[in-house]
Parts: sequence; structure tokens; C-alpha cells
Amino acid sequence: MQQRCLLLGVAAGLLFHHRLGSQTQNARPHTLNSIRIDGDISLGGLFPVHARGNDGKACGELKKEKGIHRLEAMLFALDRINNDNELLPNITLGARILDTCSRDTHALEQSLTFVQALIEKDSTDVKCLSGGPPSSLKPERVVGVIGASASSVSIMVANILRLFKIPQVSYASTAPELSDNTRYDFFSRVVPPDTYQAQAMVDIVKAMRWNYVSTVASEGNYGESGVDAFIQKSREDGESFFKPTYKNPRSVKIPREPRPGEFDKIIRRLSENPNARVAAPPSSEKGESNRPFHLGRFRQLGSKISPILNQEEMAEGAVTILPKRQSIKGFDRYFISRTLENNRRNIWFAEFWENNFQCKLSRHAVKKGSGIKKCTNHERIGKDSSYEQEGKVQFVIDAIYAMAHALHNMHKDLCPGKVGLCSKMESINGTLLLKYIRNVNFTGIAHTPVIFNVNGDAPGRYEIYQYQITNNMTEYKIIGHWTDQLYLDTDEMQWPGASQEVPSSICSQPCRLGQRKKTVKGIPCCWHCENCDGYQYQADTYTCKMCRFDLRPNANNTGCDPIPIVKLEWSSPWAVIPVLIAVLGIMATLFVVVSFVRYNDTPIVKASGRELSYVLLTGIFLCYATTFLMISTPDVVICSLRRIFLGLGMSISYAALLTKTNRIYRIFEQGKMSVSAPRFISPASQLVITFSLISFQLLGVCIWFGVDPSQAIIDYEDQRTSNPKIARGVLKCDISDLSLICLLGYSMLLMVTCTVYAIKTRGVPETFNEAKPIGFTMYTTCIVWLAFIPIFFGTSQSAEKMYIQTTTLTISVSLSASVSLGMLYMPKVYVILFHPEQNVPKRKRSLKAVVTAATMSNKFNPKGGLRPNGEAKSELCESLETQGRYHQETKKHPEKEQRKRSQGQPEEESPDCGEYWGYTGGLPSCYSRGGLGWKDGNLSLHE
Repeated sequence: MQQRCLLLGVAAGLLFHHRLGSQTQNARPHTLNSIRIDGDISLGGLFPVHARGNDGKACGELKKEKGIHRLEAMLFALDRINNDNELLPNITLGARILDTCSRDTHALEQSLTFVQALIEKDSTDVKCLSGGPPSSLKPERVVGVIGASASSVSIMVANILRLFKIPQVSYASTAPELSDNTRYDFFSRVVPPDTYQAQAMVDIVKAMRWNYVSTVASEGNYGESGVDAFIQKSREDGESFFKPTYKNPRSVKIPREPRPGEFDKIIRRLSENPNARVAAPPSSEKGESNRPFHLGRFRQLGSKISPILNQEEMAEGAVTILPKRQSIKGFDRYFISRTLENNRRNIWFAEFWENNFQCKLSRHAVKKGSGIKKCTNHERIGKDSSYEQEGKVQFVIDAIYAMAHALHNMHKDLCPGKVGLCSKMESINGTLLLKYIRNVNFTGIAHTPVIFNVNGDAPGRYEIYQYQITNNMTEYKIIGHWTDQLYLDTDEMQWPGASQEVPSSICSQPCRLGQRKKTVKGIPCCWHCENCDGYQYQADTYTCKMCRFDLRPNANNTGCDPIPIVKLEWSSPWAVIPVLIAVLGIMATLFVVVSFVRYNDTPIVKASGRELSYVLLTGIFLCYATTFLMISTPDVVICSLRRIFLGLGMSISYAALLTKTNRIYRIFEQGKMSVSAPRFISPASQLVITFSLISFQLLGVCIWFGVDPSQAIIDYEDQRTSNPKIARGVLKCDISDLSLICLLGYSMLLMVTCTVYAIKTRGVPETFNEAKPIGFTMYTTCIVWLAFIPIFFGTSQSAEKMYIQTTTLTISVSLSASVSLGMLYMPKVYVILFHPEQNVPKRKRSLKAVVTAATMSNKFNPKGGLRPNGEAKSELCESLETQGRYHQETKKHPEKEQRKRSQGQPEEESPDCGEYWGYTGGLPSCYSRGGLGWKDGNLSLHE
């Protein structure tokens, strides 16, 4: 209420100032720039008859189309209504028409005339005309206002008219701000608001597949609110074409009074982003600027339809949106018939006449040499000058008819059956009239329905034009229309150069498959494309996610595919070589076994220690067989067998060799101190020791099975390379490198211990020549495994780890077995098969001969038992039990030996119990079975 009183006070002050100015101008020829037509009911009219003035002047040059055409349209409509016997019968509509001069402040000052009668209800104007007697004239009361044209003017005027409850119907103001029914509740319009136009523009942009456009708006409510509506609609539709801020170089304003160089600056700002090739200017109702707007490479999209003089090429391809309208033939006939004689009521028509026909009505105004002629009053519009009906004429007529229909309906309700005005309509209630205006529904002058919504807006109906140049002829061609939805005939569209290809206007190119959009901050329609690299895939437009551990991105990174599973194939070169070695080794092992079985009772086989030989050959066979387990497809059974046999074959082999070398060492150590035989050197004892050592390996495996049951796994980390295309999952057994070390560690321990014993027995006499193969076997085996360790563990990070490690391990195991087989058994098999004459029992000699030969041997070769390489060269057979029994028997029965000697019987030779005697600790010794004995001063094979 306080605000209303304040505004009323301001209005009263302005009115006083306005009246004072009018009174000071009474003596002048023109007291007020307005047209007054008497009538029973008076309507106000606001038209931009003149443009905005410069240099402090309120008004500028005359506006023929937007000013005179629209003003004459109101006069034309009033004539039709007053001559219509059906509409407002016996009621004449009058008018007070003012010139806004295209300036909101000037329009506000002029419009105070409309509210003068309301403020000064009891006052009268007293005037003395031509020196005559004074006459009084009450100011007419305006019940409704038609106008204004510019949205900024309508907003300014609406703020005053609503205070006095005077309804207002505009024919051209389209600013969305005027749809606010809480601020502009007495404002209505017969043109659709720019909200619909903005939606139509958004639909066109989407249809053209433009996602990045610049905006150019004229400064003021109309231009700025139009851009805001465009931005808002784009957001509501889920689109974003630009950064919604006027500080953004791609959204610029045209000042109301642009300074020199202002347009060049705007073009430079628009050109900062070369991808935005479409400019969307809502423009202004005020007409062209003083300087043409050179858009250059930009395509225009907006509501401006006036041709661009001398800039046709620049405007080619411009798409224009205008409210759907139609040329009124009746108005054409009316307007071209206007002359100076029949149109004196229009005080600006004389000025229009001079401007239109380029002549002067006053002879004194014509200057010689100026090229301007004197008007003859015989000129005719459309004949002596060009004429084209202005586009808003239809809406001016519809606005007046809307007011007339509202008054007609009010008259029917308030004055039923009454001809002319009744007492109830002598003072028309503006609020009630507004209600009737909002409820009108009639067919307009162009045969289109005229209705208003609750906000006083007309429905959106637009026609879409494109400025085209064909054969040097320019035209605005209709290419579609919009009524709640877009219809666009793209076949009718033509772009510069007669091209049919729609120009692109995008901020960023679409991302390829497998790329995500990284939006530019504050500009949702601009983005950078980032590859979903590595093991990432494109989850959605803006997100890359990691594939699951067992998956990798597909070819275009839009999803994940299973990682291929690999294993060591039988056909792989990494498997062929180990298998070939294993097959040859197994064949050789079986050949040795068959040979030993066939010649089981020959001296050489006996001398080799048949029991431990068969155990050792079994271990060698298992070492070769392990290769097939390592290459077979892993599963629970194969993995379990790998755990058992990978270390078992080596444990069996080295346990047997360790037992042999330990026996040799104990025999020679015992011989240095006593002639009694060491304990546990019989074949049965040797077997027990061997299997005891093997049992530790089996016990460890059983514990491992209990703690961690065997299973086959797919290792996706083993070959998870940086390039997912070559990533592979490895099917393998769950045996880690540490587990493998533990599995083979015991076998390595046996091997090292056996090597130590081989070194310690290097001092045995050289004539025990079977110690040589054992030493060579252990040394060579150590070299093989010393080479295995760096190769196996040094390739743990290699992409070929599975192949290299498996091949290295199987070949190392096979080589170890091959060394034992080749050095320990191949010489014996060679003798058995190719030199059978050496595989026979030898003659036995007495202990005395043996002692003499041994003594002589030590005397002539005191270092015979030592070799430069320090190797032990003795393979002794199994026990000294027979020798012990022989000496004990001699001690118990000395008389038997004495009797033999007295009877002349020869001395007893070494006992023929199948034993074999050798040399230990400087004394002759008898061993239980097979071995190397003395023959002609040298050791040889004996049964």
C-alpha cells in the first residue's frame, strides 16, 4: 500500500510537470504530439512514430512502417468497429494516440495523459482559442491502452497504468518479463511472448544438430530477457548451447547507443571460438541499427526479418522466426487511398508524405540545387512510392478488436437491452474490463483465433523464414512453422553458395567409442575427449571404469571381455624340447633297467650294488616322467601329482647316492682305526637308510597337502601387461616360487650333502676307480642347478615367465637324471653288452699275497690314493662281516690251522664266500659281495 501511494505521488508530480510544460507551449503551433478522436469510450494508443532522438532531442526521424503503418492500422480498426452494427452498436470508440519516440522515459511522460482524468476528477481545462471567450473541456478518460511496441516502453508504461487499473493490450511487446502476472497484472498482448519464440529457437537448433551457438542481444528488457528465455528453455530441454553469462565472449550485448567500433569488437568476441558458427540474436523491435551488423561466417538465427541493406551476402542463410501473420488486404486498400485531404486526423501524416515521396509541402522549404521537389498533392502511395504492409498491422487490429469485444461483452452484461452506454458504464471499472479482456475468444482479422491465457499471453504461432539469394534475387522464404512443436522443411533450406549441407556449429566434436567426455567448467556443451586407456572401459558418456580382474576392455573400450586363458601347450617349442629330452631319457633308463635285469647275476651288476641301483634308476625314471606332469593341463589331479613327484624323483636319486657315498666314507674312516666293519653297511641297511631319507620328502608333501590342498588356479597377474590386448590369464597349479623352493629344497640338501661326502672320500686309493663317476656326477649336478637358479628366478618378471620357468625346471631335472644315468650306468652297460669277456669272476689270492701287493703298491706309489683333483675313487661293497668271522674262527680253533700245516696242506686263501676283498687302512680286507680286488698288483672286478 505504501508503494502504491508512493507511485501515485510520483505520477501526480510527473503530471503536474507535464501540464506545466503543456501550458507553456499553448502559444505554439503544436501543443501536444498526439491524435485525439472523440467517442463515447476513449482508447489510448502508443506508437513509435519517431525513432529515438540524438543530441538531447527526445525524438528522431520518422518511422514510416513501424510508426505510421501501425498508427493507421489503429485508425483503420476504429473506423471498422464504429461502422459495425453488430459490435458495440450505437457506441463510438474514440482514441488518444501518442508518440513514444521509441524511448521508454518519453513514453512514460506522454502516457500520463491517460491517467490525467483519474487524478484530476473535478478539474477542467479552460482555454481561450483565437482570442475568443474561454471554454471549458474535461479531460477524456481512457479506459484501455493499445501498445506499446517496444517491450521496454510497455514495461515502463505498465507500471503506471496498473496503479490506475487501466488495462493494456500490446501488439508487439514480446519480452518474457511481461508474463509476470504479479507485476504486470493489467498487461495483455495479442503476440506470443518470447518464451515460445525461445522454445522455437531451441527446437531449430536441435533440428540442425547445433550444440554450440553464440547469442547477440540488444541492450534492454527485450533483448536480454529473450536471451535469458533461450538459455532457460535450453536447460529445460536438457541441452546447453553456451555458457549463460554475458561476460562470456560468446554471449554479447549490443548497446542502445553503440560507440564507433562497437560492432567490430562484438565480431571479434564472437570469433574467439571458431567452432561456434551460429549467432542467435533476439534482436530488437526498434529496427536496424545505424550500422549494418556484419556476421560474416556466422549464420543468424533470430526474430529479425528486415532486409539488411547492401549486406545481402552477409545475411544469406539467416533463419528468422516471426509470429505467424498475414497481410490484410482491406488495410492495403485503406492505406494506399490516404491523402493529405482525407487524412487530416493523423497529425504526422504530412511528415510521412514528405518522407515517403521525397518532397516538401512548403515552397519555402525547397532549396535550389538540393534535388528535393515541392509536393503536388497528386502523389499516390503504392504508385509513386513503394509500399509493403508492415508485419505487425494484423496484431494492431487484433488488439483493438480484443478491447472492443471485451467492451461489447461488458455492455451486454451491464446494460442488457440498452442502446448505447448505460449508467453502469459511464465509469468503467478497469478490473472488470480486464476480466472481460482475458475471456475474449474471437476470430481475428487474419482468420486466426484471438485468445489470452491467465497471464494475458497469446498462444505461440510462428513462421520460420530463411534469407536466400537465388539468381541475384533475395527473399525471405518460409521454410517451416512452429505451433507447440516444430515443422521444418529442410529441403527448402539453402545455405551460402547454394549449398544444401547444414553448417556445423559445435563446441566439441563427438567423442569416439571408448572415450569419455570431460566437460569444460561452466560450459556443459564443451568437453575434452579422454581415452579410457589401460584396463578401463567406457561406462557411460562421462565415466571410465576399471574392468574386473579377469576381464579386459573390448576392441572399442565400450565393455569388457574375458581375458584369454593360456597354458603350456604340447605343440609349443617350450614344451617340445623338454618332452624330447624326457622321452629319450625314459627310453635310456628303461634300456639300463632291462640290461641290469637280464644280466642281474653277472659280476658287474653285482658289483654295482643291485638294490641301490634299482632304487636310483627308479628316481631317474621319475625325474624324466615329471616333465609330462609339468606340461599337462593343470587340474586338481595333475597339481597333486606335481607336488608329489616333482621332488620325489630327485629325493630318491640323491638319497641312494648319499647312502653309497656315506658308506664309502664310513668304511675308510673305520679302516683307519680298526679292522672291524662299520655298522649298517649291508644291502638291507642301505635300503632302510635310503627309504628313511625319502620318507622325509613324502612327509613334507603330506603336511603341505593338509595345510593347503592342491588346486588349479588362473593367475591374471602373471601376464597382466600394460597393454591389455596382450594380457593373458595363466592356468597353473597353486605352487608359488617359495613353495617350489621348499619342494626342491630337500632334494638340494641331499645333493649338497652327497657332494660333500664325495669330496671327503677323495683320499681313497686310486685303484678304487668306481668313485670317479660318483664324483663327476655330483659336481656336474651342482653346476646344472647353479645355472638353474638365476635363470628361473631371474625371469620372474618376464612376460614369458610361465614358459621359461617350466622349460628351465624340466630340463634341469632331466639333465640331473641324465648325468646320473650317463656317468654311473652307461659304462657298465657298455661293458655288459660289448665286452662280456670282462664281466667274469676273477682268481682269488691269499691274504698274504694281498698284503704283499698292497705294501708294494704303497711303497712304489705312496700317493696312489690321491688324485690331483682331490676326488674320491672308491666304490666298496657292502660289509666286513665275512672278514670278521674269518679272524674269529682262526682264533677259536688254532689247532685246525696247525693240523693243516703239519699235513703239508697249503695255507687257506681268502674265504670263498662270494665276498670280494680289497684294501683298507693298509690291511687286506674281505668284503661281502662283488667289487674291485687285486689282480697282478692292480684292482680288478671279482665275484
